[in-house]
Amino acid sequence: MGGCTNCGSKSGCDHRKGEMLEAVEDALARLYPSRTWGVPRASAPGGGADIEAATLADELAQELDAAVFVRPGEAGEHCDYVYVLCVGRPPCAIQVRDQGVPPPREWEGETALSESYLRVALSSLARMAVVQEVSVEVRGDGGDGGGWTVREVPRAGVYSAPLLRRFQRLVAILPAYDILHVDLGDISGPPPGFEPGEWPSLFAGTPAVTNYLFYPQPATMVTTTWLAAPGDAA
Repeated sequence: MGGCTNCGSKSGCDHRKGEMLEAVEDALARLYPSRTWGVPRASAPGGGADIEAATLADELAQELDAAVFVRPGEAGEHCDYVYVLCVGRPPCAIQVRDQGVPPPREWEGETALSESYLRVALSSLARMAVVQEVSVEVRGDGGDGGGWTVREVPRAGVYSAPLLRRFQRLVAILPAYDILHVDLGDISGPPPGFEPGEWPSLFAGTPAVTNYLFYPQPATMVTTTWLAAPGDAA
């Protein structure tokens, strides 16, 4: 990807980012009057992510000509996730891991495959979304008593050329839902004047803005899931 220095649209982009960062600052002030991670206002209005995720997924599937899947956020997460399959084909690893879809035939025998997704986190605290490129790697033998390791590897943004066209179209759709797209790179640092609370004891380091508005884990934290082969008693 090229730099911004000589881009003719840089001033307009800077203006948009200024408005975005102002909206983020306003949300943090409203949601965290104690200015401490982990204790958002109990009366904080939800962003409606749990209701709109399925509707947004349906539109993205049509507009991006891609398979799209929803995963509700887990306990402690302030978001739901929408996965847009960009490299790979259904039935894919996200379906097998999160939706109970049986492993496809190509997983039989020794398995080594990789898929690429756009992962949208829809905040339940504010009408905001952040988008990341993630690769999902599947490894295993798939034999009797075996299974597969599914490894999700997020990146700190969207970089791969095959994903950029869909990413741009996805971002253009969000305003129709009154959802602000927040650039991950612009919220990857800690908010000034905020206290980390219990976050350092959970993950070490200092929480970023992302961890206040979307999910507690570091944005590029790798997750690994073991899937037992069908019929495996384990």
